[in-house]
Amino acid sequence: MSKSSVLYVCSQCGGQSSKWQGQCPSCLAWNTLSETVAEAKSRRFQALAKSGGVVRLAQVQTKETPRHGTGLSEFDRVLGGGLVPGGVVLIGGDPGIGKSTLLLQALATLAGQRKVLYVSGEESADQIALRAKRLELAEADFPLLTEIRLEAILGTLQAERPEIVVIDSIQTVYTEALQSAPGSVAQVRECAQELTRHAKTSGACIIMVGHVTKEGALAGPRVLEHIVDTVLYFEGDTGSSYRLVRAFKNRFGAVNELGVFAMTEKGLKGVNNPSALFLNRSEREAPGSCVIVAQEGTRPLLVEIQALVDAAHTPTPRRLTVGLDPNRLAMLLAVLHRHGGIACSDQDVFVNAVGGVRINEPAADLAVLMAVFSSIRNKPLPHKLAVFGEIGLSGEIRPVQRGQERIREAIKLGFDTLLVPKANLPKQKSGEARIVGLESLAEMLDYARQFS
Repeated sequence: MSKSSVLYVCSQCGGQSSKWQGQCPSCLAWNTLSETVAEAKSRRFQALAKSGGVVRLAQVQTKETPRHGTGLSEFDRVLGGGLVPGGVVLIGGDPGIGKSTLLLQALATLAGQRKVLYVSGEESADQIALRAKRLELAEADFPLLTEIRLEAILGTLQAERPEIVVIDSIQTVYTEALQSAPGSVAQVRECAQELTRHAKTSGACIIMVGHVTKEGALAGPRVLEHIVDTVLYFEGDTGSSYRLVRAFKNRFGAVNELGVFAMTEKGLKGVNNPSALFLNRSEREAPGSCVIVAQEGTRPLLVEIQALVDAAHTPTPRRLTVGLDPNRLAMLLAVLHRHGGIACSDQDVFVNAVGGVRINEPAADLAVLMAVFSSIRNKPLPHKLAVFGEIGLSGEIRPVQRGQERIREAIKLGFDTLLVPKANLPKQKSGEARIVGLESLAEMLDYARQFS
């Protein structure tokens, strides 16, 4: 029997090195090499998908596969309409945010229609039963398996042949083919590949729960996210009862889709109108507040942007953001100074997206500068004003995608004045709402000065 040797594996790309280095030689990432045991395998590598000869694309026969609805409309929205047979879903999030609760509720609904199996490597059957009782899911009856050995899990899957399987979590599963500990790079990669291979050959849908690091990324090798079909992140503020499920990868649906849930005593409840949730503000007009019509996947979302500009008490003024990109804020303040003549070099600037939502699209530029300008002048903007638009480095206001859908959503929620890029103006008048098209930062400032 050959002696096992030590290898150093990169947690980002899975690259291997015979000795430890500060920088991975494959992806050039720093401090990502971790020690593991190199195993001599007797079997050959196998493909995840079914192998075959060369075929013509036009001759491939496809068929529409019905999806499995989970009974949770917001969860189905993020998945692209439901679970796909043979698909592999990876869902990650902070400890205690509600991953197991969400999947337990989904399985309780699916158990009456499909064969399901819940595999738990972190909790006992008693703990799962207590959670189901607390969530008032005691009437739901489906099989549970408390096991972390991959070979035993695969044996149960082949014997029971469930259509939907939950693995909670992939970091606790290990295979006897490797000597490294559960949760190591080699174990996570090998177990995920074997489970994915079973899903592709049997047609079962497998949902794997993944741990996250302190930086918020999924723990384990980066190749784990490449193996699976769908990657979901569970987000939420510990001080809020609302949870967001965001899709970062989806081979069967739209990416960057967002599902909004409210955590209650009886579990997670879907929020069908999240715009009303994030716009739950007082009727009193306050300086530094502006409403943006954001777009999350296929859903327009209205979010309040708050800005506070105050005299700096340190030599270096602070630029702090919550839910927005701080580097983009610094760029927008430079554009405001260069093309608007308004300097913030001696001011602290704080910007917050209310409700704990993260806005990553450039369509928030116009709302951020409107809120900053309102805070500088200490004059409130109209309460029924909504804006969206991207601002370029030369001071022009550029159009954004799905502009007509954003306008319709704002009008539906009662906003009577909209500031939008001129290229996004509708061709026909939209009811009694006043829609103003802007081409430059100077036009935006002229309009904002009407209220100062």
